[in-house]
Amino acid sequence: MPADRSILHLDLDTFFVSVERLMDSRLEGMPILVGGTSDRGVVAACSYEARRFGVHSGMPMQLARRLCPEATLIRGNTSNYTKYSKAVTDIVRESVPVCEKSSIDEFYADLTGMDRFYGCLAFSGELRDRIVRETGLPISFGLSNNKTVSKVATGEGKPLGATHVGQGGERSFLAPLSIRKIPMVGDRTYQTLRGLGIKQIATLQEVPVEMMERVLGKSGRMIWRKAHGHDPSPVVATTERKSISSERTFASDTTDLEKMRTILLAMAENLAFQLRRGGKLTGCITVKVRYADFDTRTLQARIPSTAADHLLIPQVLEMFGKLYNRRVRVRLIGVRYSQLVDGGMQLDLFHADQERNQLYLAVDKLRAQFGARSVVSAAGLTARSIGGFNPFSGEPPIPLANRRQ
Repeated sequence: MPADRSILHLDLDTFFVSVERLMDSRLEGMPILVGGTSDRGVVAACSYEARRFGVHSGMPMQLARRLCPEATLIRGNTSNYTKYSKAVTDIVRESVPVCEKSSIDEFYADLTGMDRFYGCLAFSGELRDRIVRETGLPISFGLSNNKTVSKVATGEGKPLGATHVGQGGERSFLAPLSIRKIPMVGDRTYQTLRGLGIKQIATLQEVPVEMMERVLGKSGRMIWRKAHGHDPSPVVATTERKSISSERTFASDTTDLEKMRTILLAMAENLAFQLRRGGKLTGCITVKVRYADFDTRTLQARIPSTAADHLLIPQVLEMFGKLYNRRVRVRLIGVRYSQLVDGGMQLDLFHADQERNQLYLAVDKLRAQFGARSVVSAAGLTARSIGGFNPFSGEPPIPLANRRQ
């Protein structure tokens, strides 16, 4: 890995809020909260005007409204966010040699070697200006020789900022910043390091790497390296997976309606888990029925992008009810989720309350630790006992996405 790489990081500023302001210019300059609008909802995004009151994303909406009672509440429109994310993605991908889309509003690009033809900093500025000009969305960028420093640099330059950390200046750039700025340092790691008297990255830079490894294990060494401005990880060109599906061919053709509904429920539930595990949302559902005479029927429905069981399962069952109308023996049933986009549960905050989101996180954590079959709904458990059906077989799961810290 060359030491003189040029890695660009781009991050749309308050993306959901910015899209809402494009839709309604009257929101400019106002404190905005985007997310679940009930008291049990969660803040998915907030404007800088709201942040001055102590509001932040992930906060319970009830608390956010107490801190900033004059804020305008917006439930959010996932189709608009997906459309604008795609517009920015298209611009970036056609402009850079290697692009990695790490979330709905965040990108990395490897510009190594472009200095021989055109200055990387000048190019980055022109790319940022083009995105602003063609989409109307504010975006910031950081440029350095690795992904970690570029990401931190972007955050330091927001909003609508441009920060360049030159070769050899990585350590001094990071030194005065809080250890919270380092990717991989979450709340628990932060509290552990604070307990050791480490608050700034400069202090962490002076700690022996062996001590960090004793306290935090292998991740301690990785955090120590990032604190020194070292990150050899490459920019990996992302290819969007188009769909994920599950099918069941019955050993004997069946007309057992309850059996088919139960199996479809289990399929929908498992596919939703795979979406969440891969940081994906679906915007389209397809249900398929193949009769004993091989007559195959499908029904498709577009939905607001989501990965939530309680939204997907009822839709799947409703579609099956409309589709299965011949009342003859069925050979195969299946479910497919398509129009996948990045975003994970952050977009689902518009549709689910805080308690339900916490439930999803807890259940998915158990599945990740003990296996996908360790926790299923009661109805899904029933499906697994029908004819030996295993909803977790079939297509391989969506790989784990790079998560934003």
